[in-house]
Amino acid sequence: MSDLAEPAGELADQLDRIADRIDELAFAELREAVADGDGKRPDTDKRLMQARRAIDKAAHLLRSLDQGL
Repeated sequence: MSDLAEPAGELADQLDRIADRIDELAFAELREAVADGDGKRPDTDKRLMQARRAIDKAAHLLRSLDQGL
């Protein structure tokens, strides 16, 4: 096991929590858009989801350090 595995796993866990927070923000944006009667997905939601995907990728890469991928 790499010496990086434990701290990398902890960082990945932190990124998971950040991704969860981004989900909360995105859902709030969607709720607000629906309440305002907007008929399309807000641009801010699209950007938040793009950021979430990047964070998910980073967490996956950090976890792969433990698996030697």
